[in-house]
Amino acid sequence: MPARTTRQEARARILAVFSAQLDRMIPEDEEVPLKGATFADFEDQVEDLAQEALPVALESRAALELNAEVKTAGRCPHCGSDRVYLEKQVSQPEILSPHGPVVLCKQHARCRSCNGSFSPSGS
Repeated sequence: MPARTTRQEARARILAVFSAQLDRMIPEDEEVPLKGATFADFEDQVEDLAQEALPVALESRAALELNAEVKTAGRCPHCGSDRVYLEKQVSQPEILSPHGPVVLCKQHARCRSCNGSFSPSGS
């Protein structure tokens, strides 16, 4: 049961998104003026950073789980048969987290006995 990504790839993805947001909020170039004038403006800027970076962090962390991708479908939860197979397609449902929308990969399996379908991936 492999993870969908490596730690290095996950960290690089999170850091790239965070760095891009940080550059928008506080540019490295001293000549570029900072945006906003009130504390409420600063809060909005930090919230924008969080809305961009936190969902990427959640997606990347989920992809690191050992049960993010399974090799076998296991048993059918509908009839208990072991005559199941993994379907080739993987869906990417968008889940709404407290930090914004998160896109996760979801595998699909089908039972040859009862023709039921289910997701063998862990939550």
